[in-house]
Amino acid sequence: MPDTQPNETSTRDGSDGSSGSDGIAGSEAYEAYETAETAAQRRARRAQFLRDLNEARELRDRVQPRRARAARMRQQMRMRTFRW
Repeated sequence: MPDTQPNETSTRDGSDGSSGSDGIAGSEAYEAYETAETAAQRRARRAQFLRDLNEARELRDRVQPRRARAARMRQQMRMRTFRW
């Protein structure tokens, strides 16, 4: 059965949708810069989150020493039984 659907990459007038200019246009360059900035912002947010998470764990360990000790013992047991 032949494929009767139109090509998704072409437009109604038969062109392929490209603007015809070579290289990176001004808006594309700005989008690339904005994407890089967004990645940097994401890394900064992740670093802040990890700092806060570590601080929360330390606080929990200080206020619940018995639970913290039990968690340390479980972690040590996991490390002992881990096979390389």
